[in-house]
Amino acid sequence: MTSEALDLAPAAPDKSDAPDHAARNRLVINILLVSAFVVILNETIMNVAIPPLMASFAVTASAAQWLTTAFLITTAVVIPVTGFLLQRLNTRPIFMTAMTLFSLGTLLAALSPSLGVLVLARIVQASGTAIMMPLLMTTVMTLVPPESRGRTMGNISIVMSVAPAIGPTVAGLILAILPWRWLFLLVLPIALVALALGARRMVNVTAPKEAPLDIFSVVLSAFAFGGLVYGLSNLGLPDAPVPGWIPLVFGLALMVVFVLRQVALQRRDAPLLDMRTFSSRNFAVSVAMMAIAMMSMFGMIILLPIYLQNVLGLDTLRTGLLLLPGGLLMGLLGPWVGRLYDRLGPTPLIVFGMAVVSVVLWAMTLLGPHTSVWLILGGHLVISIGFAFLFTPLFTVSLSSLPPQYYSHGSAILGSIQQIAGAAGVALFVAIMSGRAATLGTAGTAALDAQSGGITAAFFCGAVISIFALAAAFFIRRPAEQPDAPMMGH
Repeated sequence: MTSEALDLAPAAPDKSDAPDHAARNRLVINILLVSAFVVILNETIMNVAIPPLMASFAVTASAAQWLTTAFLITTAVVIPVTGFLLQRLNTRPIFMTAMTLFSLGTLLAALSPSLGVLVLARIVQASGTAIMMPLLMTTVMTLVPPESRGRTMGNISIVMSVAPAIGPTVAGLILAILPWRWLFLLVLPIALVALALGARRMVNVTAPKEAPLDIFSVVLSAFAFGGLVYGLSNLGLPDAPVPGWIPLVFGLALMVVFVLRQVALQRRDAPLLDMRTFSSRNFAVSVAMMAIAMMSMFGMIILLPIYLQNVLGLDTLRTGLLLLPGGLLMGLLGPWVGRLYDRLGPTPLIVFGMAVVSVVLWAMTLLGPHTSVWLILGGHLVISIGFAFLFTPLFTVSLSSLPPQYYSHGSAILGSIQQIAGAAGVALFVAIMSGRAATLGTAGTAALDAQSGGITAAFFCGAVISIFALAAAFFIRRPAEQPDAPMMGH
């Protein structure tokens, strides 16, 4: 299948928003949006909880870090399988499975008597989280006509980008006044309400179809994606149980085998993840840009709190409050950017958004021990505007460039890339920060200046990478409407 076949397919009328289905479709999408926001918020909520958990369970930082690492590995392993699940099962049972797993994991986490049980609870939570996002994106692409997708994807961008961005802030505010178990006790009622609402009101908007499952591909994807995320998460950690480069190389090797296996299975339409999605230039470029944007965002999410606390001396609560306006601004802009997408198309929005992100990353290379917190607040607000102009158009244009029968595969690939890119961003920024700070420290530089120098070196790397993404932005075009094609039995 060529790029032209995917991007320039002839248009056909969309019947998904006929009057008798419009209310049903809105209800289904709104239930999925609320549920997805809750589960994605949970992904980064543990980042600032590591110190109190270390004290509570009397464990080391490397042991407590498994609460984040296990969550990331589980999502990376489960997401590739969702492409199969979304074809084989109805909407309602997939939703009920995802929210039941997440709710059970949240309850178990709140009651955990030990770190081991809490890690297990995070794995159960992550299994539900991994199913939810591809389900949301695939359902939206199936139900919403092309001319309205930007507005709806603007709401999805709140879930995909704002929830992880404000997770540490929410956790910081909770931990300032309550014990760590309240991180889960406050989330649990919301999850249960979403589950009950879904059980009562969620309907099947797609029909299942026969889809083969290649067990060897499942095993390959588990070790390939899991190895990549685990390796990236352990890069630069001196007390990691296994040096990060070993699982990273192992994961990369298995990823090559996995891709070759999918290409072979495509000849009989039986891949776990269909690589023909990358035949679309729009999809391929959008995925590459999404990876860079996610690396930048997650790298910033991890570095700015370190800078604010270790260099400028702010406490956890003030750090959370300083970063909160940017996350909220990103959410407020999402639907508005979506409407702009429907009117202007993706290219001007993505170019503007990437340019803003790049400029702020370059500005962050000038941070120092005496930088005003107001400048940090302003920079964070501006880069949040850039991310808002990036994520909504990238989500929309990537999946809109695919025929409907590839929506589930495209959604799963996007979700997998997000997890790997997020882990890569954290690993890369932290490794550069630590390495540069150590070099400056041994050269006799004061500890505060060495830490600040390490952070600015990491931002310099991010700024350089952003230039390549800015160049790629000019190659993205508004996708032509795709012809009606069977999707999950339609």
